[in-house]
Amino acid sequence: MKAMIMAAGVGSRLMPLTTRIPKPMIPMANVPLMESIVTLLHTHGCDDLICNVHYHADNISSYFGDGSEFDVSMVYSQEDELMGTAGGVKNCEWFLDDTFIVISGDALTDIDLGQLLAAHRKQGALASIALKEVDEVEHFGVVITDEQGKIEKFQEKPRAEEALSHNANTGIYIFEPEIFKHIPARQFYDFGKQVFPHLVKIGAPFYGVPVKDYWCDVGNISTYCQAHGDILQQRVKTNTVGKIIKTAEGSRVLLGEGVTCGNNVRFEGNVVIGSGCHIGNNAYISNSVVWENTEIGDKTIIKDSVIGSGCTLGQGVKLNLGAVVAEGCTLHDRVEVPVGGKVFYTVGNELHLEQG
Repeated sequence: MKAMIMAAGVGSRLMPLTTRIPKPMIPMANVPLMESIVTLLHTHGCDDLICNVHYHADNISSYFGDGSEFDVSMVYSQEDELMGTAGGVKNCEWFLDDTFIVISGDALTDIDLGQLLAAHRKQGALASIALKEVDEVEHFGVVITDEQGKIEKFQEKPRAEEALSHNANTGIYIFEPEIFKHIPARQFYDFGKQVFPHLVKIGAPFYGVPVKDYWCDVGNISTYCQAHGDILQQRVKTNTVGKIIKTAEGSRVLLGEGVTCGNNVRFEGNVVIGSGCHIGNNAYISNSVVWENTEIGDKTIIKDSVIGSGCTLGQGVKLNLGAVVAEGCTLHDRVEVPVGGKVFYTVGNELHLEQG
């Protein structure tokens, strides 16, 4: 079966982590996020894949190549100008010539795609959306269906008291090729704002399928950290690199390959350390994610923060809650990043810093 992975977005809400890499390639438990999607598709028999790319496109295509290392076949649709969700899929009409799946390359999920496909076929649908029940509806587009699951209406990020549903659109779709009749060629076009309201208006066989499986839209730093906690707490099945250890205090720590630690290093909560990192003596790290090949100096304190790859943190550095450091930065001895501070780059002793 064929599938399309949506991977053209910039990922601006994850800045500065996405300064040099596209959002689908950010590490998730020491594995590029999109790799978990490729693995999921292969597991469910989707081995013929196309991926639209735009921002740092070479980063994606050079990693996955023709897909053979991942037991799939992959080709790419280069978008020099972003075409929107539906416009991007329309560009791939030549490839998507039978029932096909569309899935985001920057979500973490272990959804049973076979179950979704079975429901799609049973209902004789033109289009189907996987729906996930959520509590905080104000962060999602929610979908209202009738008793048979046919979609009647959408609400975009409604206030809790106004929400007519708690079923969120996951951005995981199954389409028949006839969907292309409803998407104009060579123009920016969006599923949520244009195609889907049109399908509702004309009464097309358009269905929502509730799913119980794990799904997290990794849209910002908060959900990025939350997703790592869910992985370490085994709430989702996904690829990881390294060894998960449990401390006597109940913390869970994923140590990537070749990680070295000094004396009296303390971990608290859920912590992920990328491959090739070194952590100095008496360092303290809680509820944080550190990408690969980063050096952490003695007596450094890291709280609820994310640090990019190839960084160097001197002795006594302190990262307060919500701090984010872009890859390749150097923080000299005793530098402190304030709560919510984002370090985009460093030159000498100067930090290019944005307050949270």
